[in-house]
Amino acid sequence: MTRILITAVVGGALSWALGQLLLPMLHALKAGASILEIGPSWHKSKNGTPIMGGLMFILASTVCLLGNLPAMTDYSVFFVLALALCFGFIGFLDDFTKVRHHQNLGLTSVQKAMLQMAVSALFLYAMYKVGAMNTHLYIPFWNVSFDLHPLVYIFFAMFVMVGCVNSVNLNDGIDGLCAGDTLPVMVFFTAASVALGRFDLALLPASLVGGLVAYLTYNWHPAKVFMGDTGSLFLGGVVCGMAFALEMPLILILVGFIYVCEAMSDILQVSYFKLTHGKRLFKMAPIHHHFEKCGWKEEKVVFVFAGVAAFMCILAWFGISGLIG
Repeated sequence: MTRILITAVVGGALSWALGQLLLPMLHALKAGASILEIGPSWHKSKNGTPIMGGLMFILASTVCLLGNLPAMTDYSVFFVLALALCFGFIGFLDDFTKVRHHQNLGLTSVQKAMLQMAVSALFLYAMYKVGAMNTHLYIPFWNVSFDLHPLVYIFFAMFVMVGCVNSVNLNDGIDGLCAGDTLPVMVFFTAASVALGRFDLALLPASLVGGLVAYLTYNWHPAKVFMGDTGSLFLGGVVCGMAFALEMPLILILVGFIYVCEAMSDILQVSYFKLTHGKRLFKMAPIHHHFEKCGWKEEKVVFVFAGVAAFMCILAWFGISGLIG
C-alpha cells in the first residue's frame, strides 16, 4: 500500500515537472488548438492554446510503472499501459495532423475507428492468451457471472472499448472537465485493485491520480494547455483496460456514467436532428455544452460533472461488494 501511495505522489510530481518542460516546447512548436466554428462563441478566445498536454501524465505514469518493475510480480498492468499508449498514439497522430494543417480536422472517423478496433482486438487476444482475462461477464450488485463464447466476448469487448475511449474523448470539451471526471474513476480503480489483491495493477491508476491532479494545475480555467486527443484517448484506454483487467467491464456503466451521458447526448442530438429535419434536442451536444448554453460557467460544469462521477464511483463500489467481500 505504501508503494501505491508513493507512486501517486511521484506521478503527480513528475507530471507537474514535465509540464514545466512541455509548455515552452509546445509554444515553440506552435502546437495550438484550432477551435471549431460551430462551438460556443466564448471558446474562440482559447484558439492557439497548446494541445498534447496529455503527454505530461502519459510519460509520468509510464516512468512510475517502469520504476516499480523490480518489485512487481503481476505484469498484467503493462498490457493495460500498452493498450492506453496505443490509443494515445492514435490521438497523437490526430493532434499532430491538426497542428500540421492548422485546423480542427485530424484523422477521419473511419481511420480512427479502424485503428482503435485493431488495438482493442490485439489487447483482448494478448490478455486472453496469457490467462490474464477470462470470458466471464460479471454483473454488479447481483454478484453473478455468465460465461460467454470467446468470439462473442471479444466482439462485445471491442464494441465496449472503442465506445469507451471515444466517449472519454467527447468528455474533453471544456477546461478541466475530462481530468476532473476521470480523477474519481482512477481512485475507484486503484481502490478496487487493492481490495482484490491486485496491488501491481493498482499502480497505473494510482500514478494517474497524482498525474491528473498535477495536470489540472495547468488545465484549470483558463487553461494553459489542453490534453488533446493524445491525453483523452490514453485516459480512455486506461479506463476500459482496467475494467477488463479486473474482469468487470459492466462496471463502466457506473464509473463511466458521465462518459455514457456525453456519448448518448451526441447520438440523440444527431438522430433527433435528422428525424425532425433540423430541430435540436439539446442546445448543443455533447451535453456539457448544453449546460454552458444554459448559462453555467465552465467551473460549475466541471464541479457538478465531477461530483456526479464521484457519486457513481461510490455506487459502483457497492456494486462490486460481493467481489471484495
